[in-house]
Amino acid sequence: MNFTFPLGKLPHEYLQQLINTLPTDSERVILGPGIGLDCAVVDFGDRCLVFKSEPITFATRQIGWYAVQIAANDIATTGAKPQWMLLTMLLPEKKTTPSLVNEIAQEVSQTCRQMGIVLIGGHTEITSGLERPILVTTLIAEMNREKLITPRGTKPGDVLILTKGIPIEATALLAKEFPQNLSHLMSEAEISQAQNFLKDPGISVSRDAEIAVNAGEVHAMHDPTEGGLATALWELAYASQNTLVIEPSRVYIPPISQKVCSVFGLDPMGTLASGALVIAASSSSGQTIVNALQENGISATIIGKVEQGQPAVHLITPSGKQLLTKFNRDEIARLFETI
Repeated sequence: MNFTFPLGKLPHEYLQQLINTLPTDSERVILGPGIGLDCAVVDFGDRCLVFKSEPITFATRQIGWYAVQIAANDIATTGAKPQWMLLTMLLPEKKTTPSLVNEIAQEVSQTCRQMGIVLIGGHTEITSGLERPILVTTLIAEMNREKLITPRGTKPGDVLILTKGIPIEATALLAKEFPQNLSHLMSEAEISQAQNFLKDPGISVSRDAEIAVNAGEVHAMHDPTEGGLATALWELAYASQNTLVIEPSRVYIPPISQKVCSVFGLDPMGTLASGALVIAASSSSGQTIVNALQENGISATIIGKVEQGQPAVHLITPSGKQLLTKFNRDEIARLFETI
């Protein structure tokens, strides 16, 4: 084969072929690698350990904060709270200064302390061929096995809830990395608002997950990241082997996010969407969970349902059901190839 893959995640079909060649079987592995599986889980009797590794490859500003938060989001989808962290820090040759290293370390330290996470090891190096820092985080959590939630728990009849809206992370990332590209169509106040999307409404879903689990019968949760909400929904369908039916008019896109995406010509459905959480819950407790989230200042909407059938995501349109577009790579990955 003489072709090259584009920037972004490996295509699902190729990734599954790759996973099939790897030694993944073990009686103690509760959850191993797979499409739509956010974390790995290993059995320790009545307890289990939850693992998540996550790279930060697009962001440069506040990268240390990103590195902890994004991995913590995936841990949160299992109902666990991260406790330990390993950090690999790859730094660009001829661009790495003590002030850069100290800035990243302070961001990591402050975020870990706020979240109760202990750094237990990792690796640092100056790496040739890099244009910007790359951080790879591994978070570990311990939890009661009976309370474990995975994407495979999704059941026909469940409702699908989306918190906050999309694409929150992309809105902040684009406004922080490329403010000059927005300045001719957006005011300084709008650009500042977009940049602040990191904190308001925020890219952390730990609180969203905790509130949902305490409020009702949650069967699965999934964190939309690369490939946006569209990819997250397809991943959830593959992981649970069910059909998802979505009402696109109920997917909230904040006006400022729509404006940022329009400037860059990006489809919000396929754009980096950390900050939102997809929740599959029993139909009897769906509205109760939505109410609990809203009472705690987190916007939430029921956007669809789960049906028995082949893994697929259908949109309800005026002309009938149609398949949701698959994004082979995140819209930001496409953008980074041109800017």
